Amino acid sequence: MGMQRSSARRRWRAVTAPAVFLVLALAAGAPVAAAPAPPGAPAPPTPGSDGLGDPYYPKDGNGGYDALHYDVAIDYDPPSRRLTGKTTITAKATQDLSAFNLDFAGPPVKAVTVNGVTARFARQGEHELVVTPAAALPLNQQFTVVVDYQGTAQNTQGNGWTISPSGGAFAAGEPHSATTWYPLNDTPLDKVTFTVRATVPTGWGVVSNGIQTSDTPAGSGKHTVVWEHKNPIIGYLTTIGIDKFKPLTQRRSDGTPLLSYFAPGAENKQSLERRLPQVLDVVEQVYGKYPFESGGGLYVSTNLNFALETQTRPIYAPWVDLNTVVHEQGHQWWGNAVSIKQWKDICINECFASYTADFLWPEKAGNQNPDQIYRNALAAADRANVWRTPLYDPGRGNEFTVVYTRGPLFLHALRRYVGDNVFYPALKDFLAKYKYANASIPDFREFVQSRTTKNLTGFFNAWLNGRQRPADEYLFPGSLSAGPRSMQEEQLPGEWANWPLGQGDRKGRR
Repeated sequence: MGMQRSSARRRWRAVTAPAVFLVLALAAGAPVAAAPAPPGAPAPPTPGSDGLGDPYYPKDGNGGYDALHYDVAIDYDPPSRRLTGKTTITAKATQDLSAFNLDFAGPPVKAVTVNGVTARFARQGEHELVVTPAAALPLNQQFTVVVDYQGTAQNTQGNGWTISPSGGAFAAGEPHSATTWYPLNDTPLDKVTFTVRATVPTGWGVVSNGIQTSDTPAGSGKHTVVWEHKNPIIGYLTTIGIDKFKPLTQRRSDGTPLLSYFAPGAENKQSLERRLPQVLDVVEQVYGKYPFESGGGLYVSTNLNFALETQTRPIYAPWVDLNTVVHEQGHQWWGNAVSIKQWKDICINECFASYTADFLWPEKAGNQNPDQIYRNALAAADRANVWRTPLYDPGRGNEFTVVYTRGPLFLHALRRYVGDNVFYPALKDFLAKYKYANASIPDFREFVQSRTTKNLTGFFNAWLNGRQRPADEYLFPGSLSAGPRSMQEEQLPGEWANWPLGQGDRKGRR
């Protein structure tokens, strides 16, 4: 019996000593590693990543889920700038999820629920909202997150929520904007459908992406305006405008509604916006059918340093011209319908929009010689020494530089290198393949190479990756062939004499 009691005591000590240590450690608040799962057992749920590793903006976006729809309901009072928001996010888990992050830098968060149950939350860093649901979310489960927030909207002056001279407000900024007024998965890789429900005082209007679906009274002295966008969209391309707008309604020949709005002080741009049906007709001939359910523009009186291709309804500052409108409409195909994978792929957006405005519009709408435009643009590029910065992976802070100058030159040289019979079908087919999805510069290289037996490696390396002026064989292909005339600048005739080149959608470049 004595031997049995002694053996039992040894077994008791062997079992309880670790347990006692665990209890003491937990009581002291010390971190304790989770015990490994038994062999063959499923791994426990884990938190989604707090970023997706973009080389320029590694904390943008979040792992563990795929956002499907954002329903953004706000109540905004322009005089006090008081913003009350309730954003509902429908998403699908891409792993067994114990916690996940949203990107949000807006007013204080009051509450968060997941599938109707209160969830814990914490704000970290510049824009991380960490959400821990009461119960883990299994792989492939669709779930709903509701975030309530309230506070004074901050004026970012063109980096998101921006206060207008009239006292109204709008949202614009690239690469970040949306986080200042609603929580989201802020990455080009996560496209969603989008609803805005904005309650504002009577007399104030609301503009957003897509189509306005309702405008109803909301108690004494208020009304609620709902906008729906059923085509996929990413964060910085969403917008809202709140002001005492003057509307302009047009319609394309195929019935697509073109809904444009002018803030107080911007009404003089209506004649410019009346060119929009023609612009879309010309661009559509090159790139294929306009990709969205509606179009238009939002003209503000705020002196922004940029225009922005917000989806279906670009934002235009007071200095914009026809070149800017064509540029932003080119973005509806390049950047919006087809979006970048990472910010180092920015040429997908800006090179094509710039080529559309600087070269294709004068050629298609004005019967101008694109080769002469190339010569003029090349001379200007040489004077500006644009060659030190590559088009692909230009580096953080350089995204919006040489894409406007070197970018359209690259595309026209490519067109002459492979010929129109390869160039134009390749662009249309590339857009069709990646419509409502994401593409990279390597994707574009591979796609165009698949359309010709000509080896494009040297050409692409020189134009996209090189840090010096391309060799003459790549700089002057086809009808651009080197010779005395290839370097001659020559002013275009008439109204085209002062057509902007290499300025993109940036005021500072004009």
